[in-house]
Amino acid sequence: MTAYAVATLRDVAMGPAIEAYLERIDATLAPFEGRFLVHGARAEVVEGEWSGDLIVIAFPDLDRMRAWYASAAYQEILPLRLDNSEGSVVFVEGVSVNHRATDILTA
Repeated sequence: MTAYAVATLRDVAMGPAIEAYLERIDATLAPFEGRFLVHGARAEVVEGEWSGDLIVIAFPDLDRMRAWYASAAYQEILPLRLDNSEGSVVFVEGVSVNHRATDILTA
């Protein structure tokens, strides 16, 4: 099942460290078949409150997503982002193409 790393980032201090992070992240994703679906987009808020930029990275499954995050290559560049931005990151598993809202009632 496709899995997604979803992040909201705020107060990104653009500079050499973030530039280095951006230059290197794609290479960390490739071995795990990760790909950006949304990157740095400002959300159009239609309900509630939202702040920051949205990032969504898709992986073939949770195991590959977790392996990417734990990989030496990603852990090496992670401080570049953590030290230069605020935000939250969550891992979520997608649903099948046949999923219906009522499916969660029987789960």
